[in-house]
Amino acid sequence: MADEFDNERSALERVLLANLEEQRRGRRWGIFFKSLVFFWLFVALIAVLVSDSSEFSSGPHTALIEIGGEIGGEGGVMADSVIGALKDAFEDKQAKGVVLRCNSPGGSPVQSGQIYDEIKRLRTGRPDLPVYAVVDDICASGGYYIIAAADKIFVDKASLVGSIGVLMDGFGFTDGMKKLGVERRLLTAGENKGFLDPFSPLRENEVAFAKAMLDEVHQQFIKSVRQGRGARLKESPELFSGLIWSGARSIEIGLADSLGSLDYVAREILKAEDIIDYTPQEDILERLSHRVGASLGSALRPWTLGEVHVR
Repeated sequence: MADEFDNERSALERVLLANLEEQRRGRRWGIFFKSLVFFWLFVALIAVLVSDSSEFSSGPHTALIEIGGEIGGEGGVMADSVIGALKDAFEDKQAKGVVLRCNSPGGSPVQSGQIYDEIKRLRTGRPDLPVYAVVDDICASGGYYIIAAADKIFVDKASLVGSIGVLMDGFGFTDGMKKLGVERRLLTAGENKGFLDPFSPLRENEVAFAKAMLDEVHQQFIKSVRQGRGARLKESPELFSGLIWSGARSIEIGLADSLGSLDYVAREILKAEDIIDYTPQEDILERLSHRVGASLGSALRPWTLGEVHVR
């Protein structure tokens, strides 16, 4: 009986010891994999820091600032970011020139105007530093508003340039509501508080007011283009009508100066082939997460009825 009890206890001890050993083995593998993850995170962090520190060399270079995507709005080109990059470029004594590379369909006249004004202000403080613009696929409306402040504009022959106009877009649902038997109940304090309400019929006085406001913004846009381009413009009734032209045609009418790419301007015009990108980048944590394959996701920007765009 004692022998049987001893055998059972011995078997139980072996089972317990085997279980403990399995737990130790699991912990060792867990520690190993955690250490491996932290090692690769450390390597990625070092790579990011090295790439960041190498972006701003001490030698002569061309300072690049990208104007890409919609001007203004969530996820778009914001004046504060671009202005910060412009200030960094102008403060760097090794920068031989600033190149704005534009690939934008337009957007906010406010953001565009703020960047335009800052370029003009910075050029006054440091007239020895030229500002050039290079157009990739498209530089229209708000995008062109910005680069009109540049000393010279270079395009590809097939680039799309211009669209000097202003719009306010939206939808009207009154007929659809009638068919569905839906009644709009809008209460306001102030007779124009429901201005251009999409669920109410258009009123002539509202349309007239909106057109006058758009014309005012349009004239501000035109004034900036005229100030930036000067006598190079070949003015015609179509020039400020909102039409868009090919790069080749834009040179003929004075909206651009010459054919040329970023590399061409850096190499042949500025004589500084080393190009350093001053465009504001996402923060270190976001860049690090992207490098190890993690996605932070993105939010879709909702369209707002009645938003004003220079397009």
